Amino acid sequence: MNEYLILFGIVLGINLMPAFGPPTWSVIVIYGLNTKIPVAALVVTGAVAAALGRFLLAHFFRLLKNHVSAKTKRNIAAARAALEGKKRNAIIAIALFALSPIPSAQLFEAAGLSGLPLVGFTAAFFVGRIISYSIYAVTANTIAQSTIGGSFKDTLTSPIGIAIQVAMIALLVAITQIDWEKRLGRRHS
Repeated sequence: MNEYLILFGIVLGINLMPAFGPPTWSVIVIYGLNTKIPVAALVVTGAVAAALGRFLLAHFFRLLKNHVSAKTKRNIAAARAALEGKKRNAIIAIALFALSPIPSAQLFEAAGLSGLPLVGFTAAFFVGRIISYSIYAVTANTIAQSTIGGSFKDTLTSPIGIAIQVAMIALLVAITQIDWEKRLGRRHS
């Protein structure tokens, strides 16, 4: 039972990080290779902890939305209206995001800032993580010689990993600065 709680705590902590966290799948795989916990239990424990961590991260960013400029608030409201107006496109985007290995922190931060409903968003993330973590767990042999410390170090020192995190942060900032009302030809009431 302690192994499950430790795994849950590690994954939850990683997914509460707004940027530069190591990939959760690597922790799950490495943890799985070094314990006797069945892969299915690792995947479910990891997915639940990851979804809860991202959900809490988005809620934290909801608290910050009152501390951004009026212009940024208008831009975020217009982006939210555009997403909510095209449900089909939003569902497709969320499904693709949920299955992708790209960092998800900034997307949850944006969802929190925009005030989007988080339950469905988080549920899609959870399902996507169940699928993707299962795929990674099945291919665990490719990182059989890795360590958790090595994965943390690689994430923090990899030029590609750093560039992706910085790009995602810049994208989040850029999205909040776009005048969505003007771009979409709508006025938000």
